[in-house]
Amino acid sequence: MAEQLALLPEYLSAHVQLTLLALLCSAALSLPLGIAVTRVRWLEQPVLGLAAVIQTIPSLALLAVMVPLLASMRLQSIGFLPAFIGLTLYGVLPILRNTVTGIAGVDPALREAARGVGMTSRQQLWRVELPLALPVIVAGLRTATVWTVGIATLSTPVGATSLGNYIFSGLQTRNYAAVLVGCLASAGLAMVLDGLVRTVEVGLRTRRRRLVGAAATVTAGLYLYTVVTLAAPLFSDAARPVMVGAKGFTEQYILASLLDQWVERETGRPAAQMQSLGSTVAFDALAAGDIDIYVDYSGTLWAHLMGRTTVGGDRATVLAEVRAFLAEQHGIEVVATLGFENAYAVAARTADAETMGWTRISDLVPLGPTLSMGGDFEFFSRPEWTSIRDTYGLTLSNQRTMDAALMYEAIAEGAVDLISAYTTDGRISAYDLRVLEDDRGAIPPYDAVVLVGARLVRDWPDVLAALRQLDGAIDAETMRTMNLQVDVEGADPTTVATAFIDNWTATP
Repeated sequence: MAEQLALLPEYLSAHVQLTLLALLCSAALSLPLGIAVTRVRWLEQPVLGLAAVIQTIPSLALLAVMVPLLASMRLQSIGFLPAFIGLTLYGVLPILRNTVTGIAGVDPALREAARGVGMTSRQQLWRVELPLALPVIVAGLRTATVWTVGIATLSTPVGATSLGNYIFSGLQTRNYAAVLVGCLASAGLAMVLDGLVRTVEVGLRTRRRRLVGAAATVTAGLYLYTVVTLAAPLFSDAARPVMVGAKGFTEQYILASLLDQWVERETGRPAAQMQSLGSTVAFDALAAGDIDIYVDYSGTLWAHLMGRTTVGGDRATVLAEVRAFLAEQHGIEVVATLGFENAYAVAARTADAETMGWTRISDLVPLGPTLSMGGDFEFFSRPEWTSIRDTYGLTLSNQRTMDAALMYEAIAEGAVDLISAYTTDGRISAYDLRVLEDDRGAIPPYDAVVLVGARLVRDWPDVLAALRQLDGAIDAETMRTMNLQVDVEGADPTTVATAFIDNWTATP
């Protein structure tokens, strides 16, 4: 728990920055637009309709859409900017709708009375309509506040630090202390911000200036803190850290920590991590220079990025073609092959496999229509699954997409019959699973490779030299053991990575 609390200032600050700035921009867009809609009635349907359409897009999808969209405009494609834009758009509807509803709900007799005493349209808006509509508008702002705080936790997969870092990494590594800290901190922040908005509204409605002043002072202080902390790096003389990316599963957290520590140890340069990125997001971030290093797998690059559908690729050939493709098409270098494969595999409970006589994937085909399979968020949309399905003619009764950390519990509890396991995952042995042989070679090789971007190659030759030393440093059994320590024994990925470096460097 102490390790998680040590991360709280960084994660909470980043979450506050995202939330407050997104809310400010949502309100700045929604309030004038809502007022305009009440003045020009034909605007109501298209404006509210567009806001509603944005709201129906799943929040994680909206954030993810920002990545390629910003990259196409040559803007920062991951990190703060895509998360900020997505959260701003998500906060528009409740404020906009409540502004329109609140003003439209003002008693027509009061409007008539205002006109009767000679008020202009502007005076009528500011002295009659907005004060009377204030409770409804504030209710929309409070809804937007709570939504934004919650949705900001989903910013982690697009590279924005938030309290979601606790939740995503905690779920993957089964560190429920991290999940608890993330949830409690997010809930606490939502309650504090909601309370501030409500206090301002109560103070205005009851004309208690001190109450309004106190809430406004606290709010102003939070915004000042946000601006100062965001601007501080712009005026800092500190060297830009070497940014290490990580996808959203245990092995990636361990390897990112290992690379982070190794770079700092061998070069003295500061390093930082950007965790829980999606596969495509991580690669795009490397190509765009938003991160400098991350570990990927030759089979993922071969099938997913290069679009190769051939069955039964040779390890050396796949690696050579991947290396050439990355260099020629993207300016990315494969600086080291770590020495192990982490391939997708089809796994079943050992007891079921022995009872049914399953040793190969082809053994599943006759019973396929009666079997269910769990896969991670990407698996059933990846070329690897298509290759397995078509090569074997495998038809299943049910395909269930779930968090990778929950697949193993799902098969252990009998919720599914098969899962898309990873061959270096320590939970295969911990949950007594059997990996079925890919007897028709539908799954390509998956050598773990360290990828570096063009900027690192150009500007940091010492980092490049340090990373080359890791070539062949980790075998499959070592990686499986490290994964097991985190997933089953509850060790921290950073601690596991440190132990590996210490043991590896101590070996003659």
